Amino acid sequence: MKLLRVGPVGAERPALLDEAGLLRDLSGLVTDIDGALLADDAALAAVRAAATAGDLPVRDTAGLRIGPPVARIGKVVCIGLNYHDHARETGAATPEEPILFMKAPDTVVGPDDTVLIPRGSVKTDWEVELAVVIGRTARYLADDEQALAVVAGYAVAHDVSERAFQIERGGQWDKGKNCETFNPLGPWLVTADEVPDPQALGIRLWVNGELKQDGTTAEQIFPVAEVVRYVSQFMTLYPGDVINTGTPAGVAMGQPEPKPYLRAGDVVELEIDGLGRQRQALRLA
Repeated sequence: MKLLRVGPVGAERPALLDEAGLLRDLSGLVTDIDGALLADDAALAAVRAAATAGDLPVRDTAGLRIGPPVARIGKVVCIGLNYHDHARETGAATPEEPILFMKAPDTVVGPDDTVLIPRGSVKTDWEVELAVVIGRTARYLADDEQALAVVAGYAVAHDVSERAFQIERGGQWDKGKNCETFNPLGPWLVTADEVPDPQALGIRLWVNGELKQDGTTAEQIFPVAEVVRYVSQFMTLYPGDVINTGTPAGVAMGQPEPKPYLRAGDVVELEIDGLGRQRQALRLA
């Protein structure tokens, strides 16, 4: 299933995109798409049955905003330097273990919402990423099979980053990762049954129509199952938590000087096979 949330900020309603591309209203069945729903097999089965029967009302998409596909996210865990080609382009050594950092849930916005360039920023960068959405509480997972069993689904994420804040201002990466609007998510949460192999997805990003990133999740140093298993050794994962799994080569930081960092007025578009497409215009905060 392709689950999404539509409507004004703070007043999004649950919906489903059916096989014909029609937007179906879920508000008569569920209150929202969140961790509680993702952990409820009976509720998800009812949604699936209604979708199959064609019983859900159709919604007009004209002028309708798409919000983040998951509400009330508990935490956003991110994996740094998780693509072989991205490590090479930045001159970084291949990590021996996954690099973890966090983004605050309030960085998450809709897939087509405006992205704000922070005040004082000179190095705002783009990063298209595969996001994993957790559907079961997970602690100390033992193997890949257990790890994939707790995955509710997948989505497109944009891990917007400010490199000067991240690297040149001391301390941890969090300074350059937690600025307002720095994690567009969606348009859909695609349930795991529709993604048989998360290591076989094309992943792309454009800036002002120019292709900048054109990779595949096969390039991940630590694949999805290992990432989920690894993270569960250090923190409890709860339904509705999100893991951003890293970005392929092609970020501004990896380009020759002068590096083409983002500026107000730029437009970024990104997509992952089967998971949908985002589009954000940038303006100054």
